[in-house]
This record gives sequence, structure tokens and C-alpha cells, in this order.
Amino acid sequence: MGVPRFLTSAERPADIADAIDGGLHAHNLSHAPLEQVQALVCAALDDEHRTLGGVVGRTWGECAEVEQVWVQVAHRRSGLGRTLMQHFEQEALGRGVRRIYLSTFSFQARGFYEKLGYEVVWEVRGFTPEISKFMMQRELPAST
Repeated sequence: MGVPRFLTSAERPADIADAIDGGLHAHNLSHAPLEQVQALVCAALDDEHRTLGGVVGRTWGECAEVEQVWVQVAHRRSGLGRTLMQHFEQEALGRGVRRIYLSTFSFQARGFYEKLGYEVVWEVRGFTPEISKFMMQRELPAST
């Protein structure tokens, strides 16, 4: 093995990103039961099967991660987002999940999540003077 040559790039070369992702995935598989991670998607569809909104996430053990939440502009503030999150939480609870976590920017939906019972567990500042990113978490009630 020769002396490493270092590359710094403003681009994201696919081959390098794939090598890093694959190497990290192999390492993680050797240390954690990642085969237990399950996708969880809840979506609202109209009569023509178009997506009105949805929640994309995953569960693993007693934890669930909400990765993305989106609702069409025309359906925002209608309760659809709340209902989607409730469906996600109920399915997660049925899988044995006890806590759900997510991240959101200050220009996104912090208040929405707070109304659903999520609490900020840390904040990262510095994106711009006005923008922060929040990690939020909610403990689920015990199932009956």
C-alpha cells in the first residue's frame, strides 16, 4: 500500500460515496443486528392513488425514527399531518416501540411536533443566524 492521496471535492463522487457507505454498512452489520431494522411508511392517498402526504421512517427495537414528513400544501392545517403521525405512532407502538425521535429545522415543523408531544433534546445552531436544527423525541404511552 502506497502513500494515500487525498481528495477534497465540492461534488459527491458516486464511487467514493458508495465505497464509504458500503464500508460503513459492513462495519455496522458486524456490530449490530441491523436486520431487525424495519421500514415504516404511512401515507394518505386520494381516490386516484395520488399521495396527499406521508411519514417515512423506520423502527428498531424500542426506537422509531421519523425520517421525513410531508403534506401537500392544499392539505396542510387540515389535521392530515397529525393523523399521519398518529398512524405512524400506533404502528410503531404495535412493533414494541417506546420512543420516537426526529429532526427538524427551525423553518420546518418544530411547533407541529411540540403539539404532538415531542420535546427538543438538542439544538444545533450556525446554519445561518436565524436557522437551527432540532432533535426531538417523544416517549410513547405503554400499550394496553
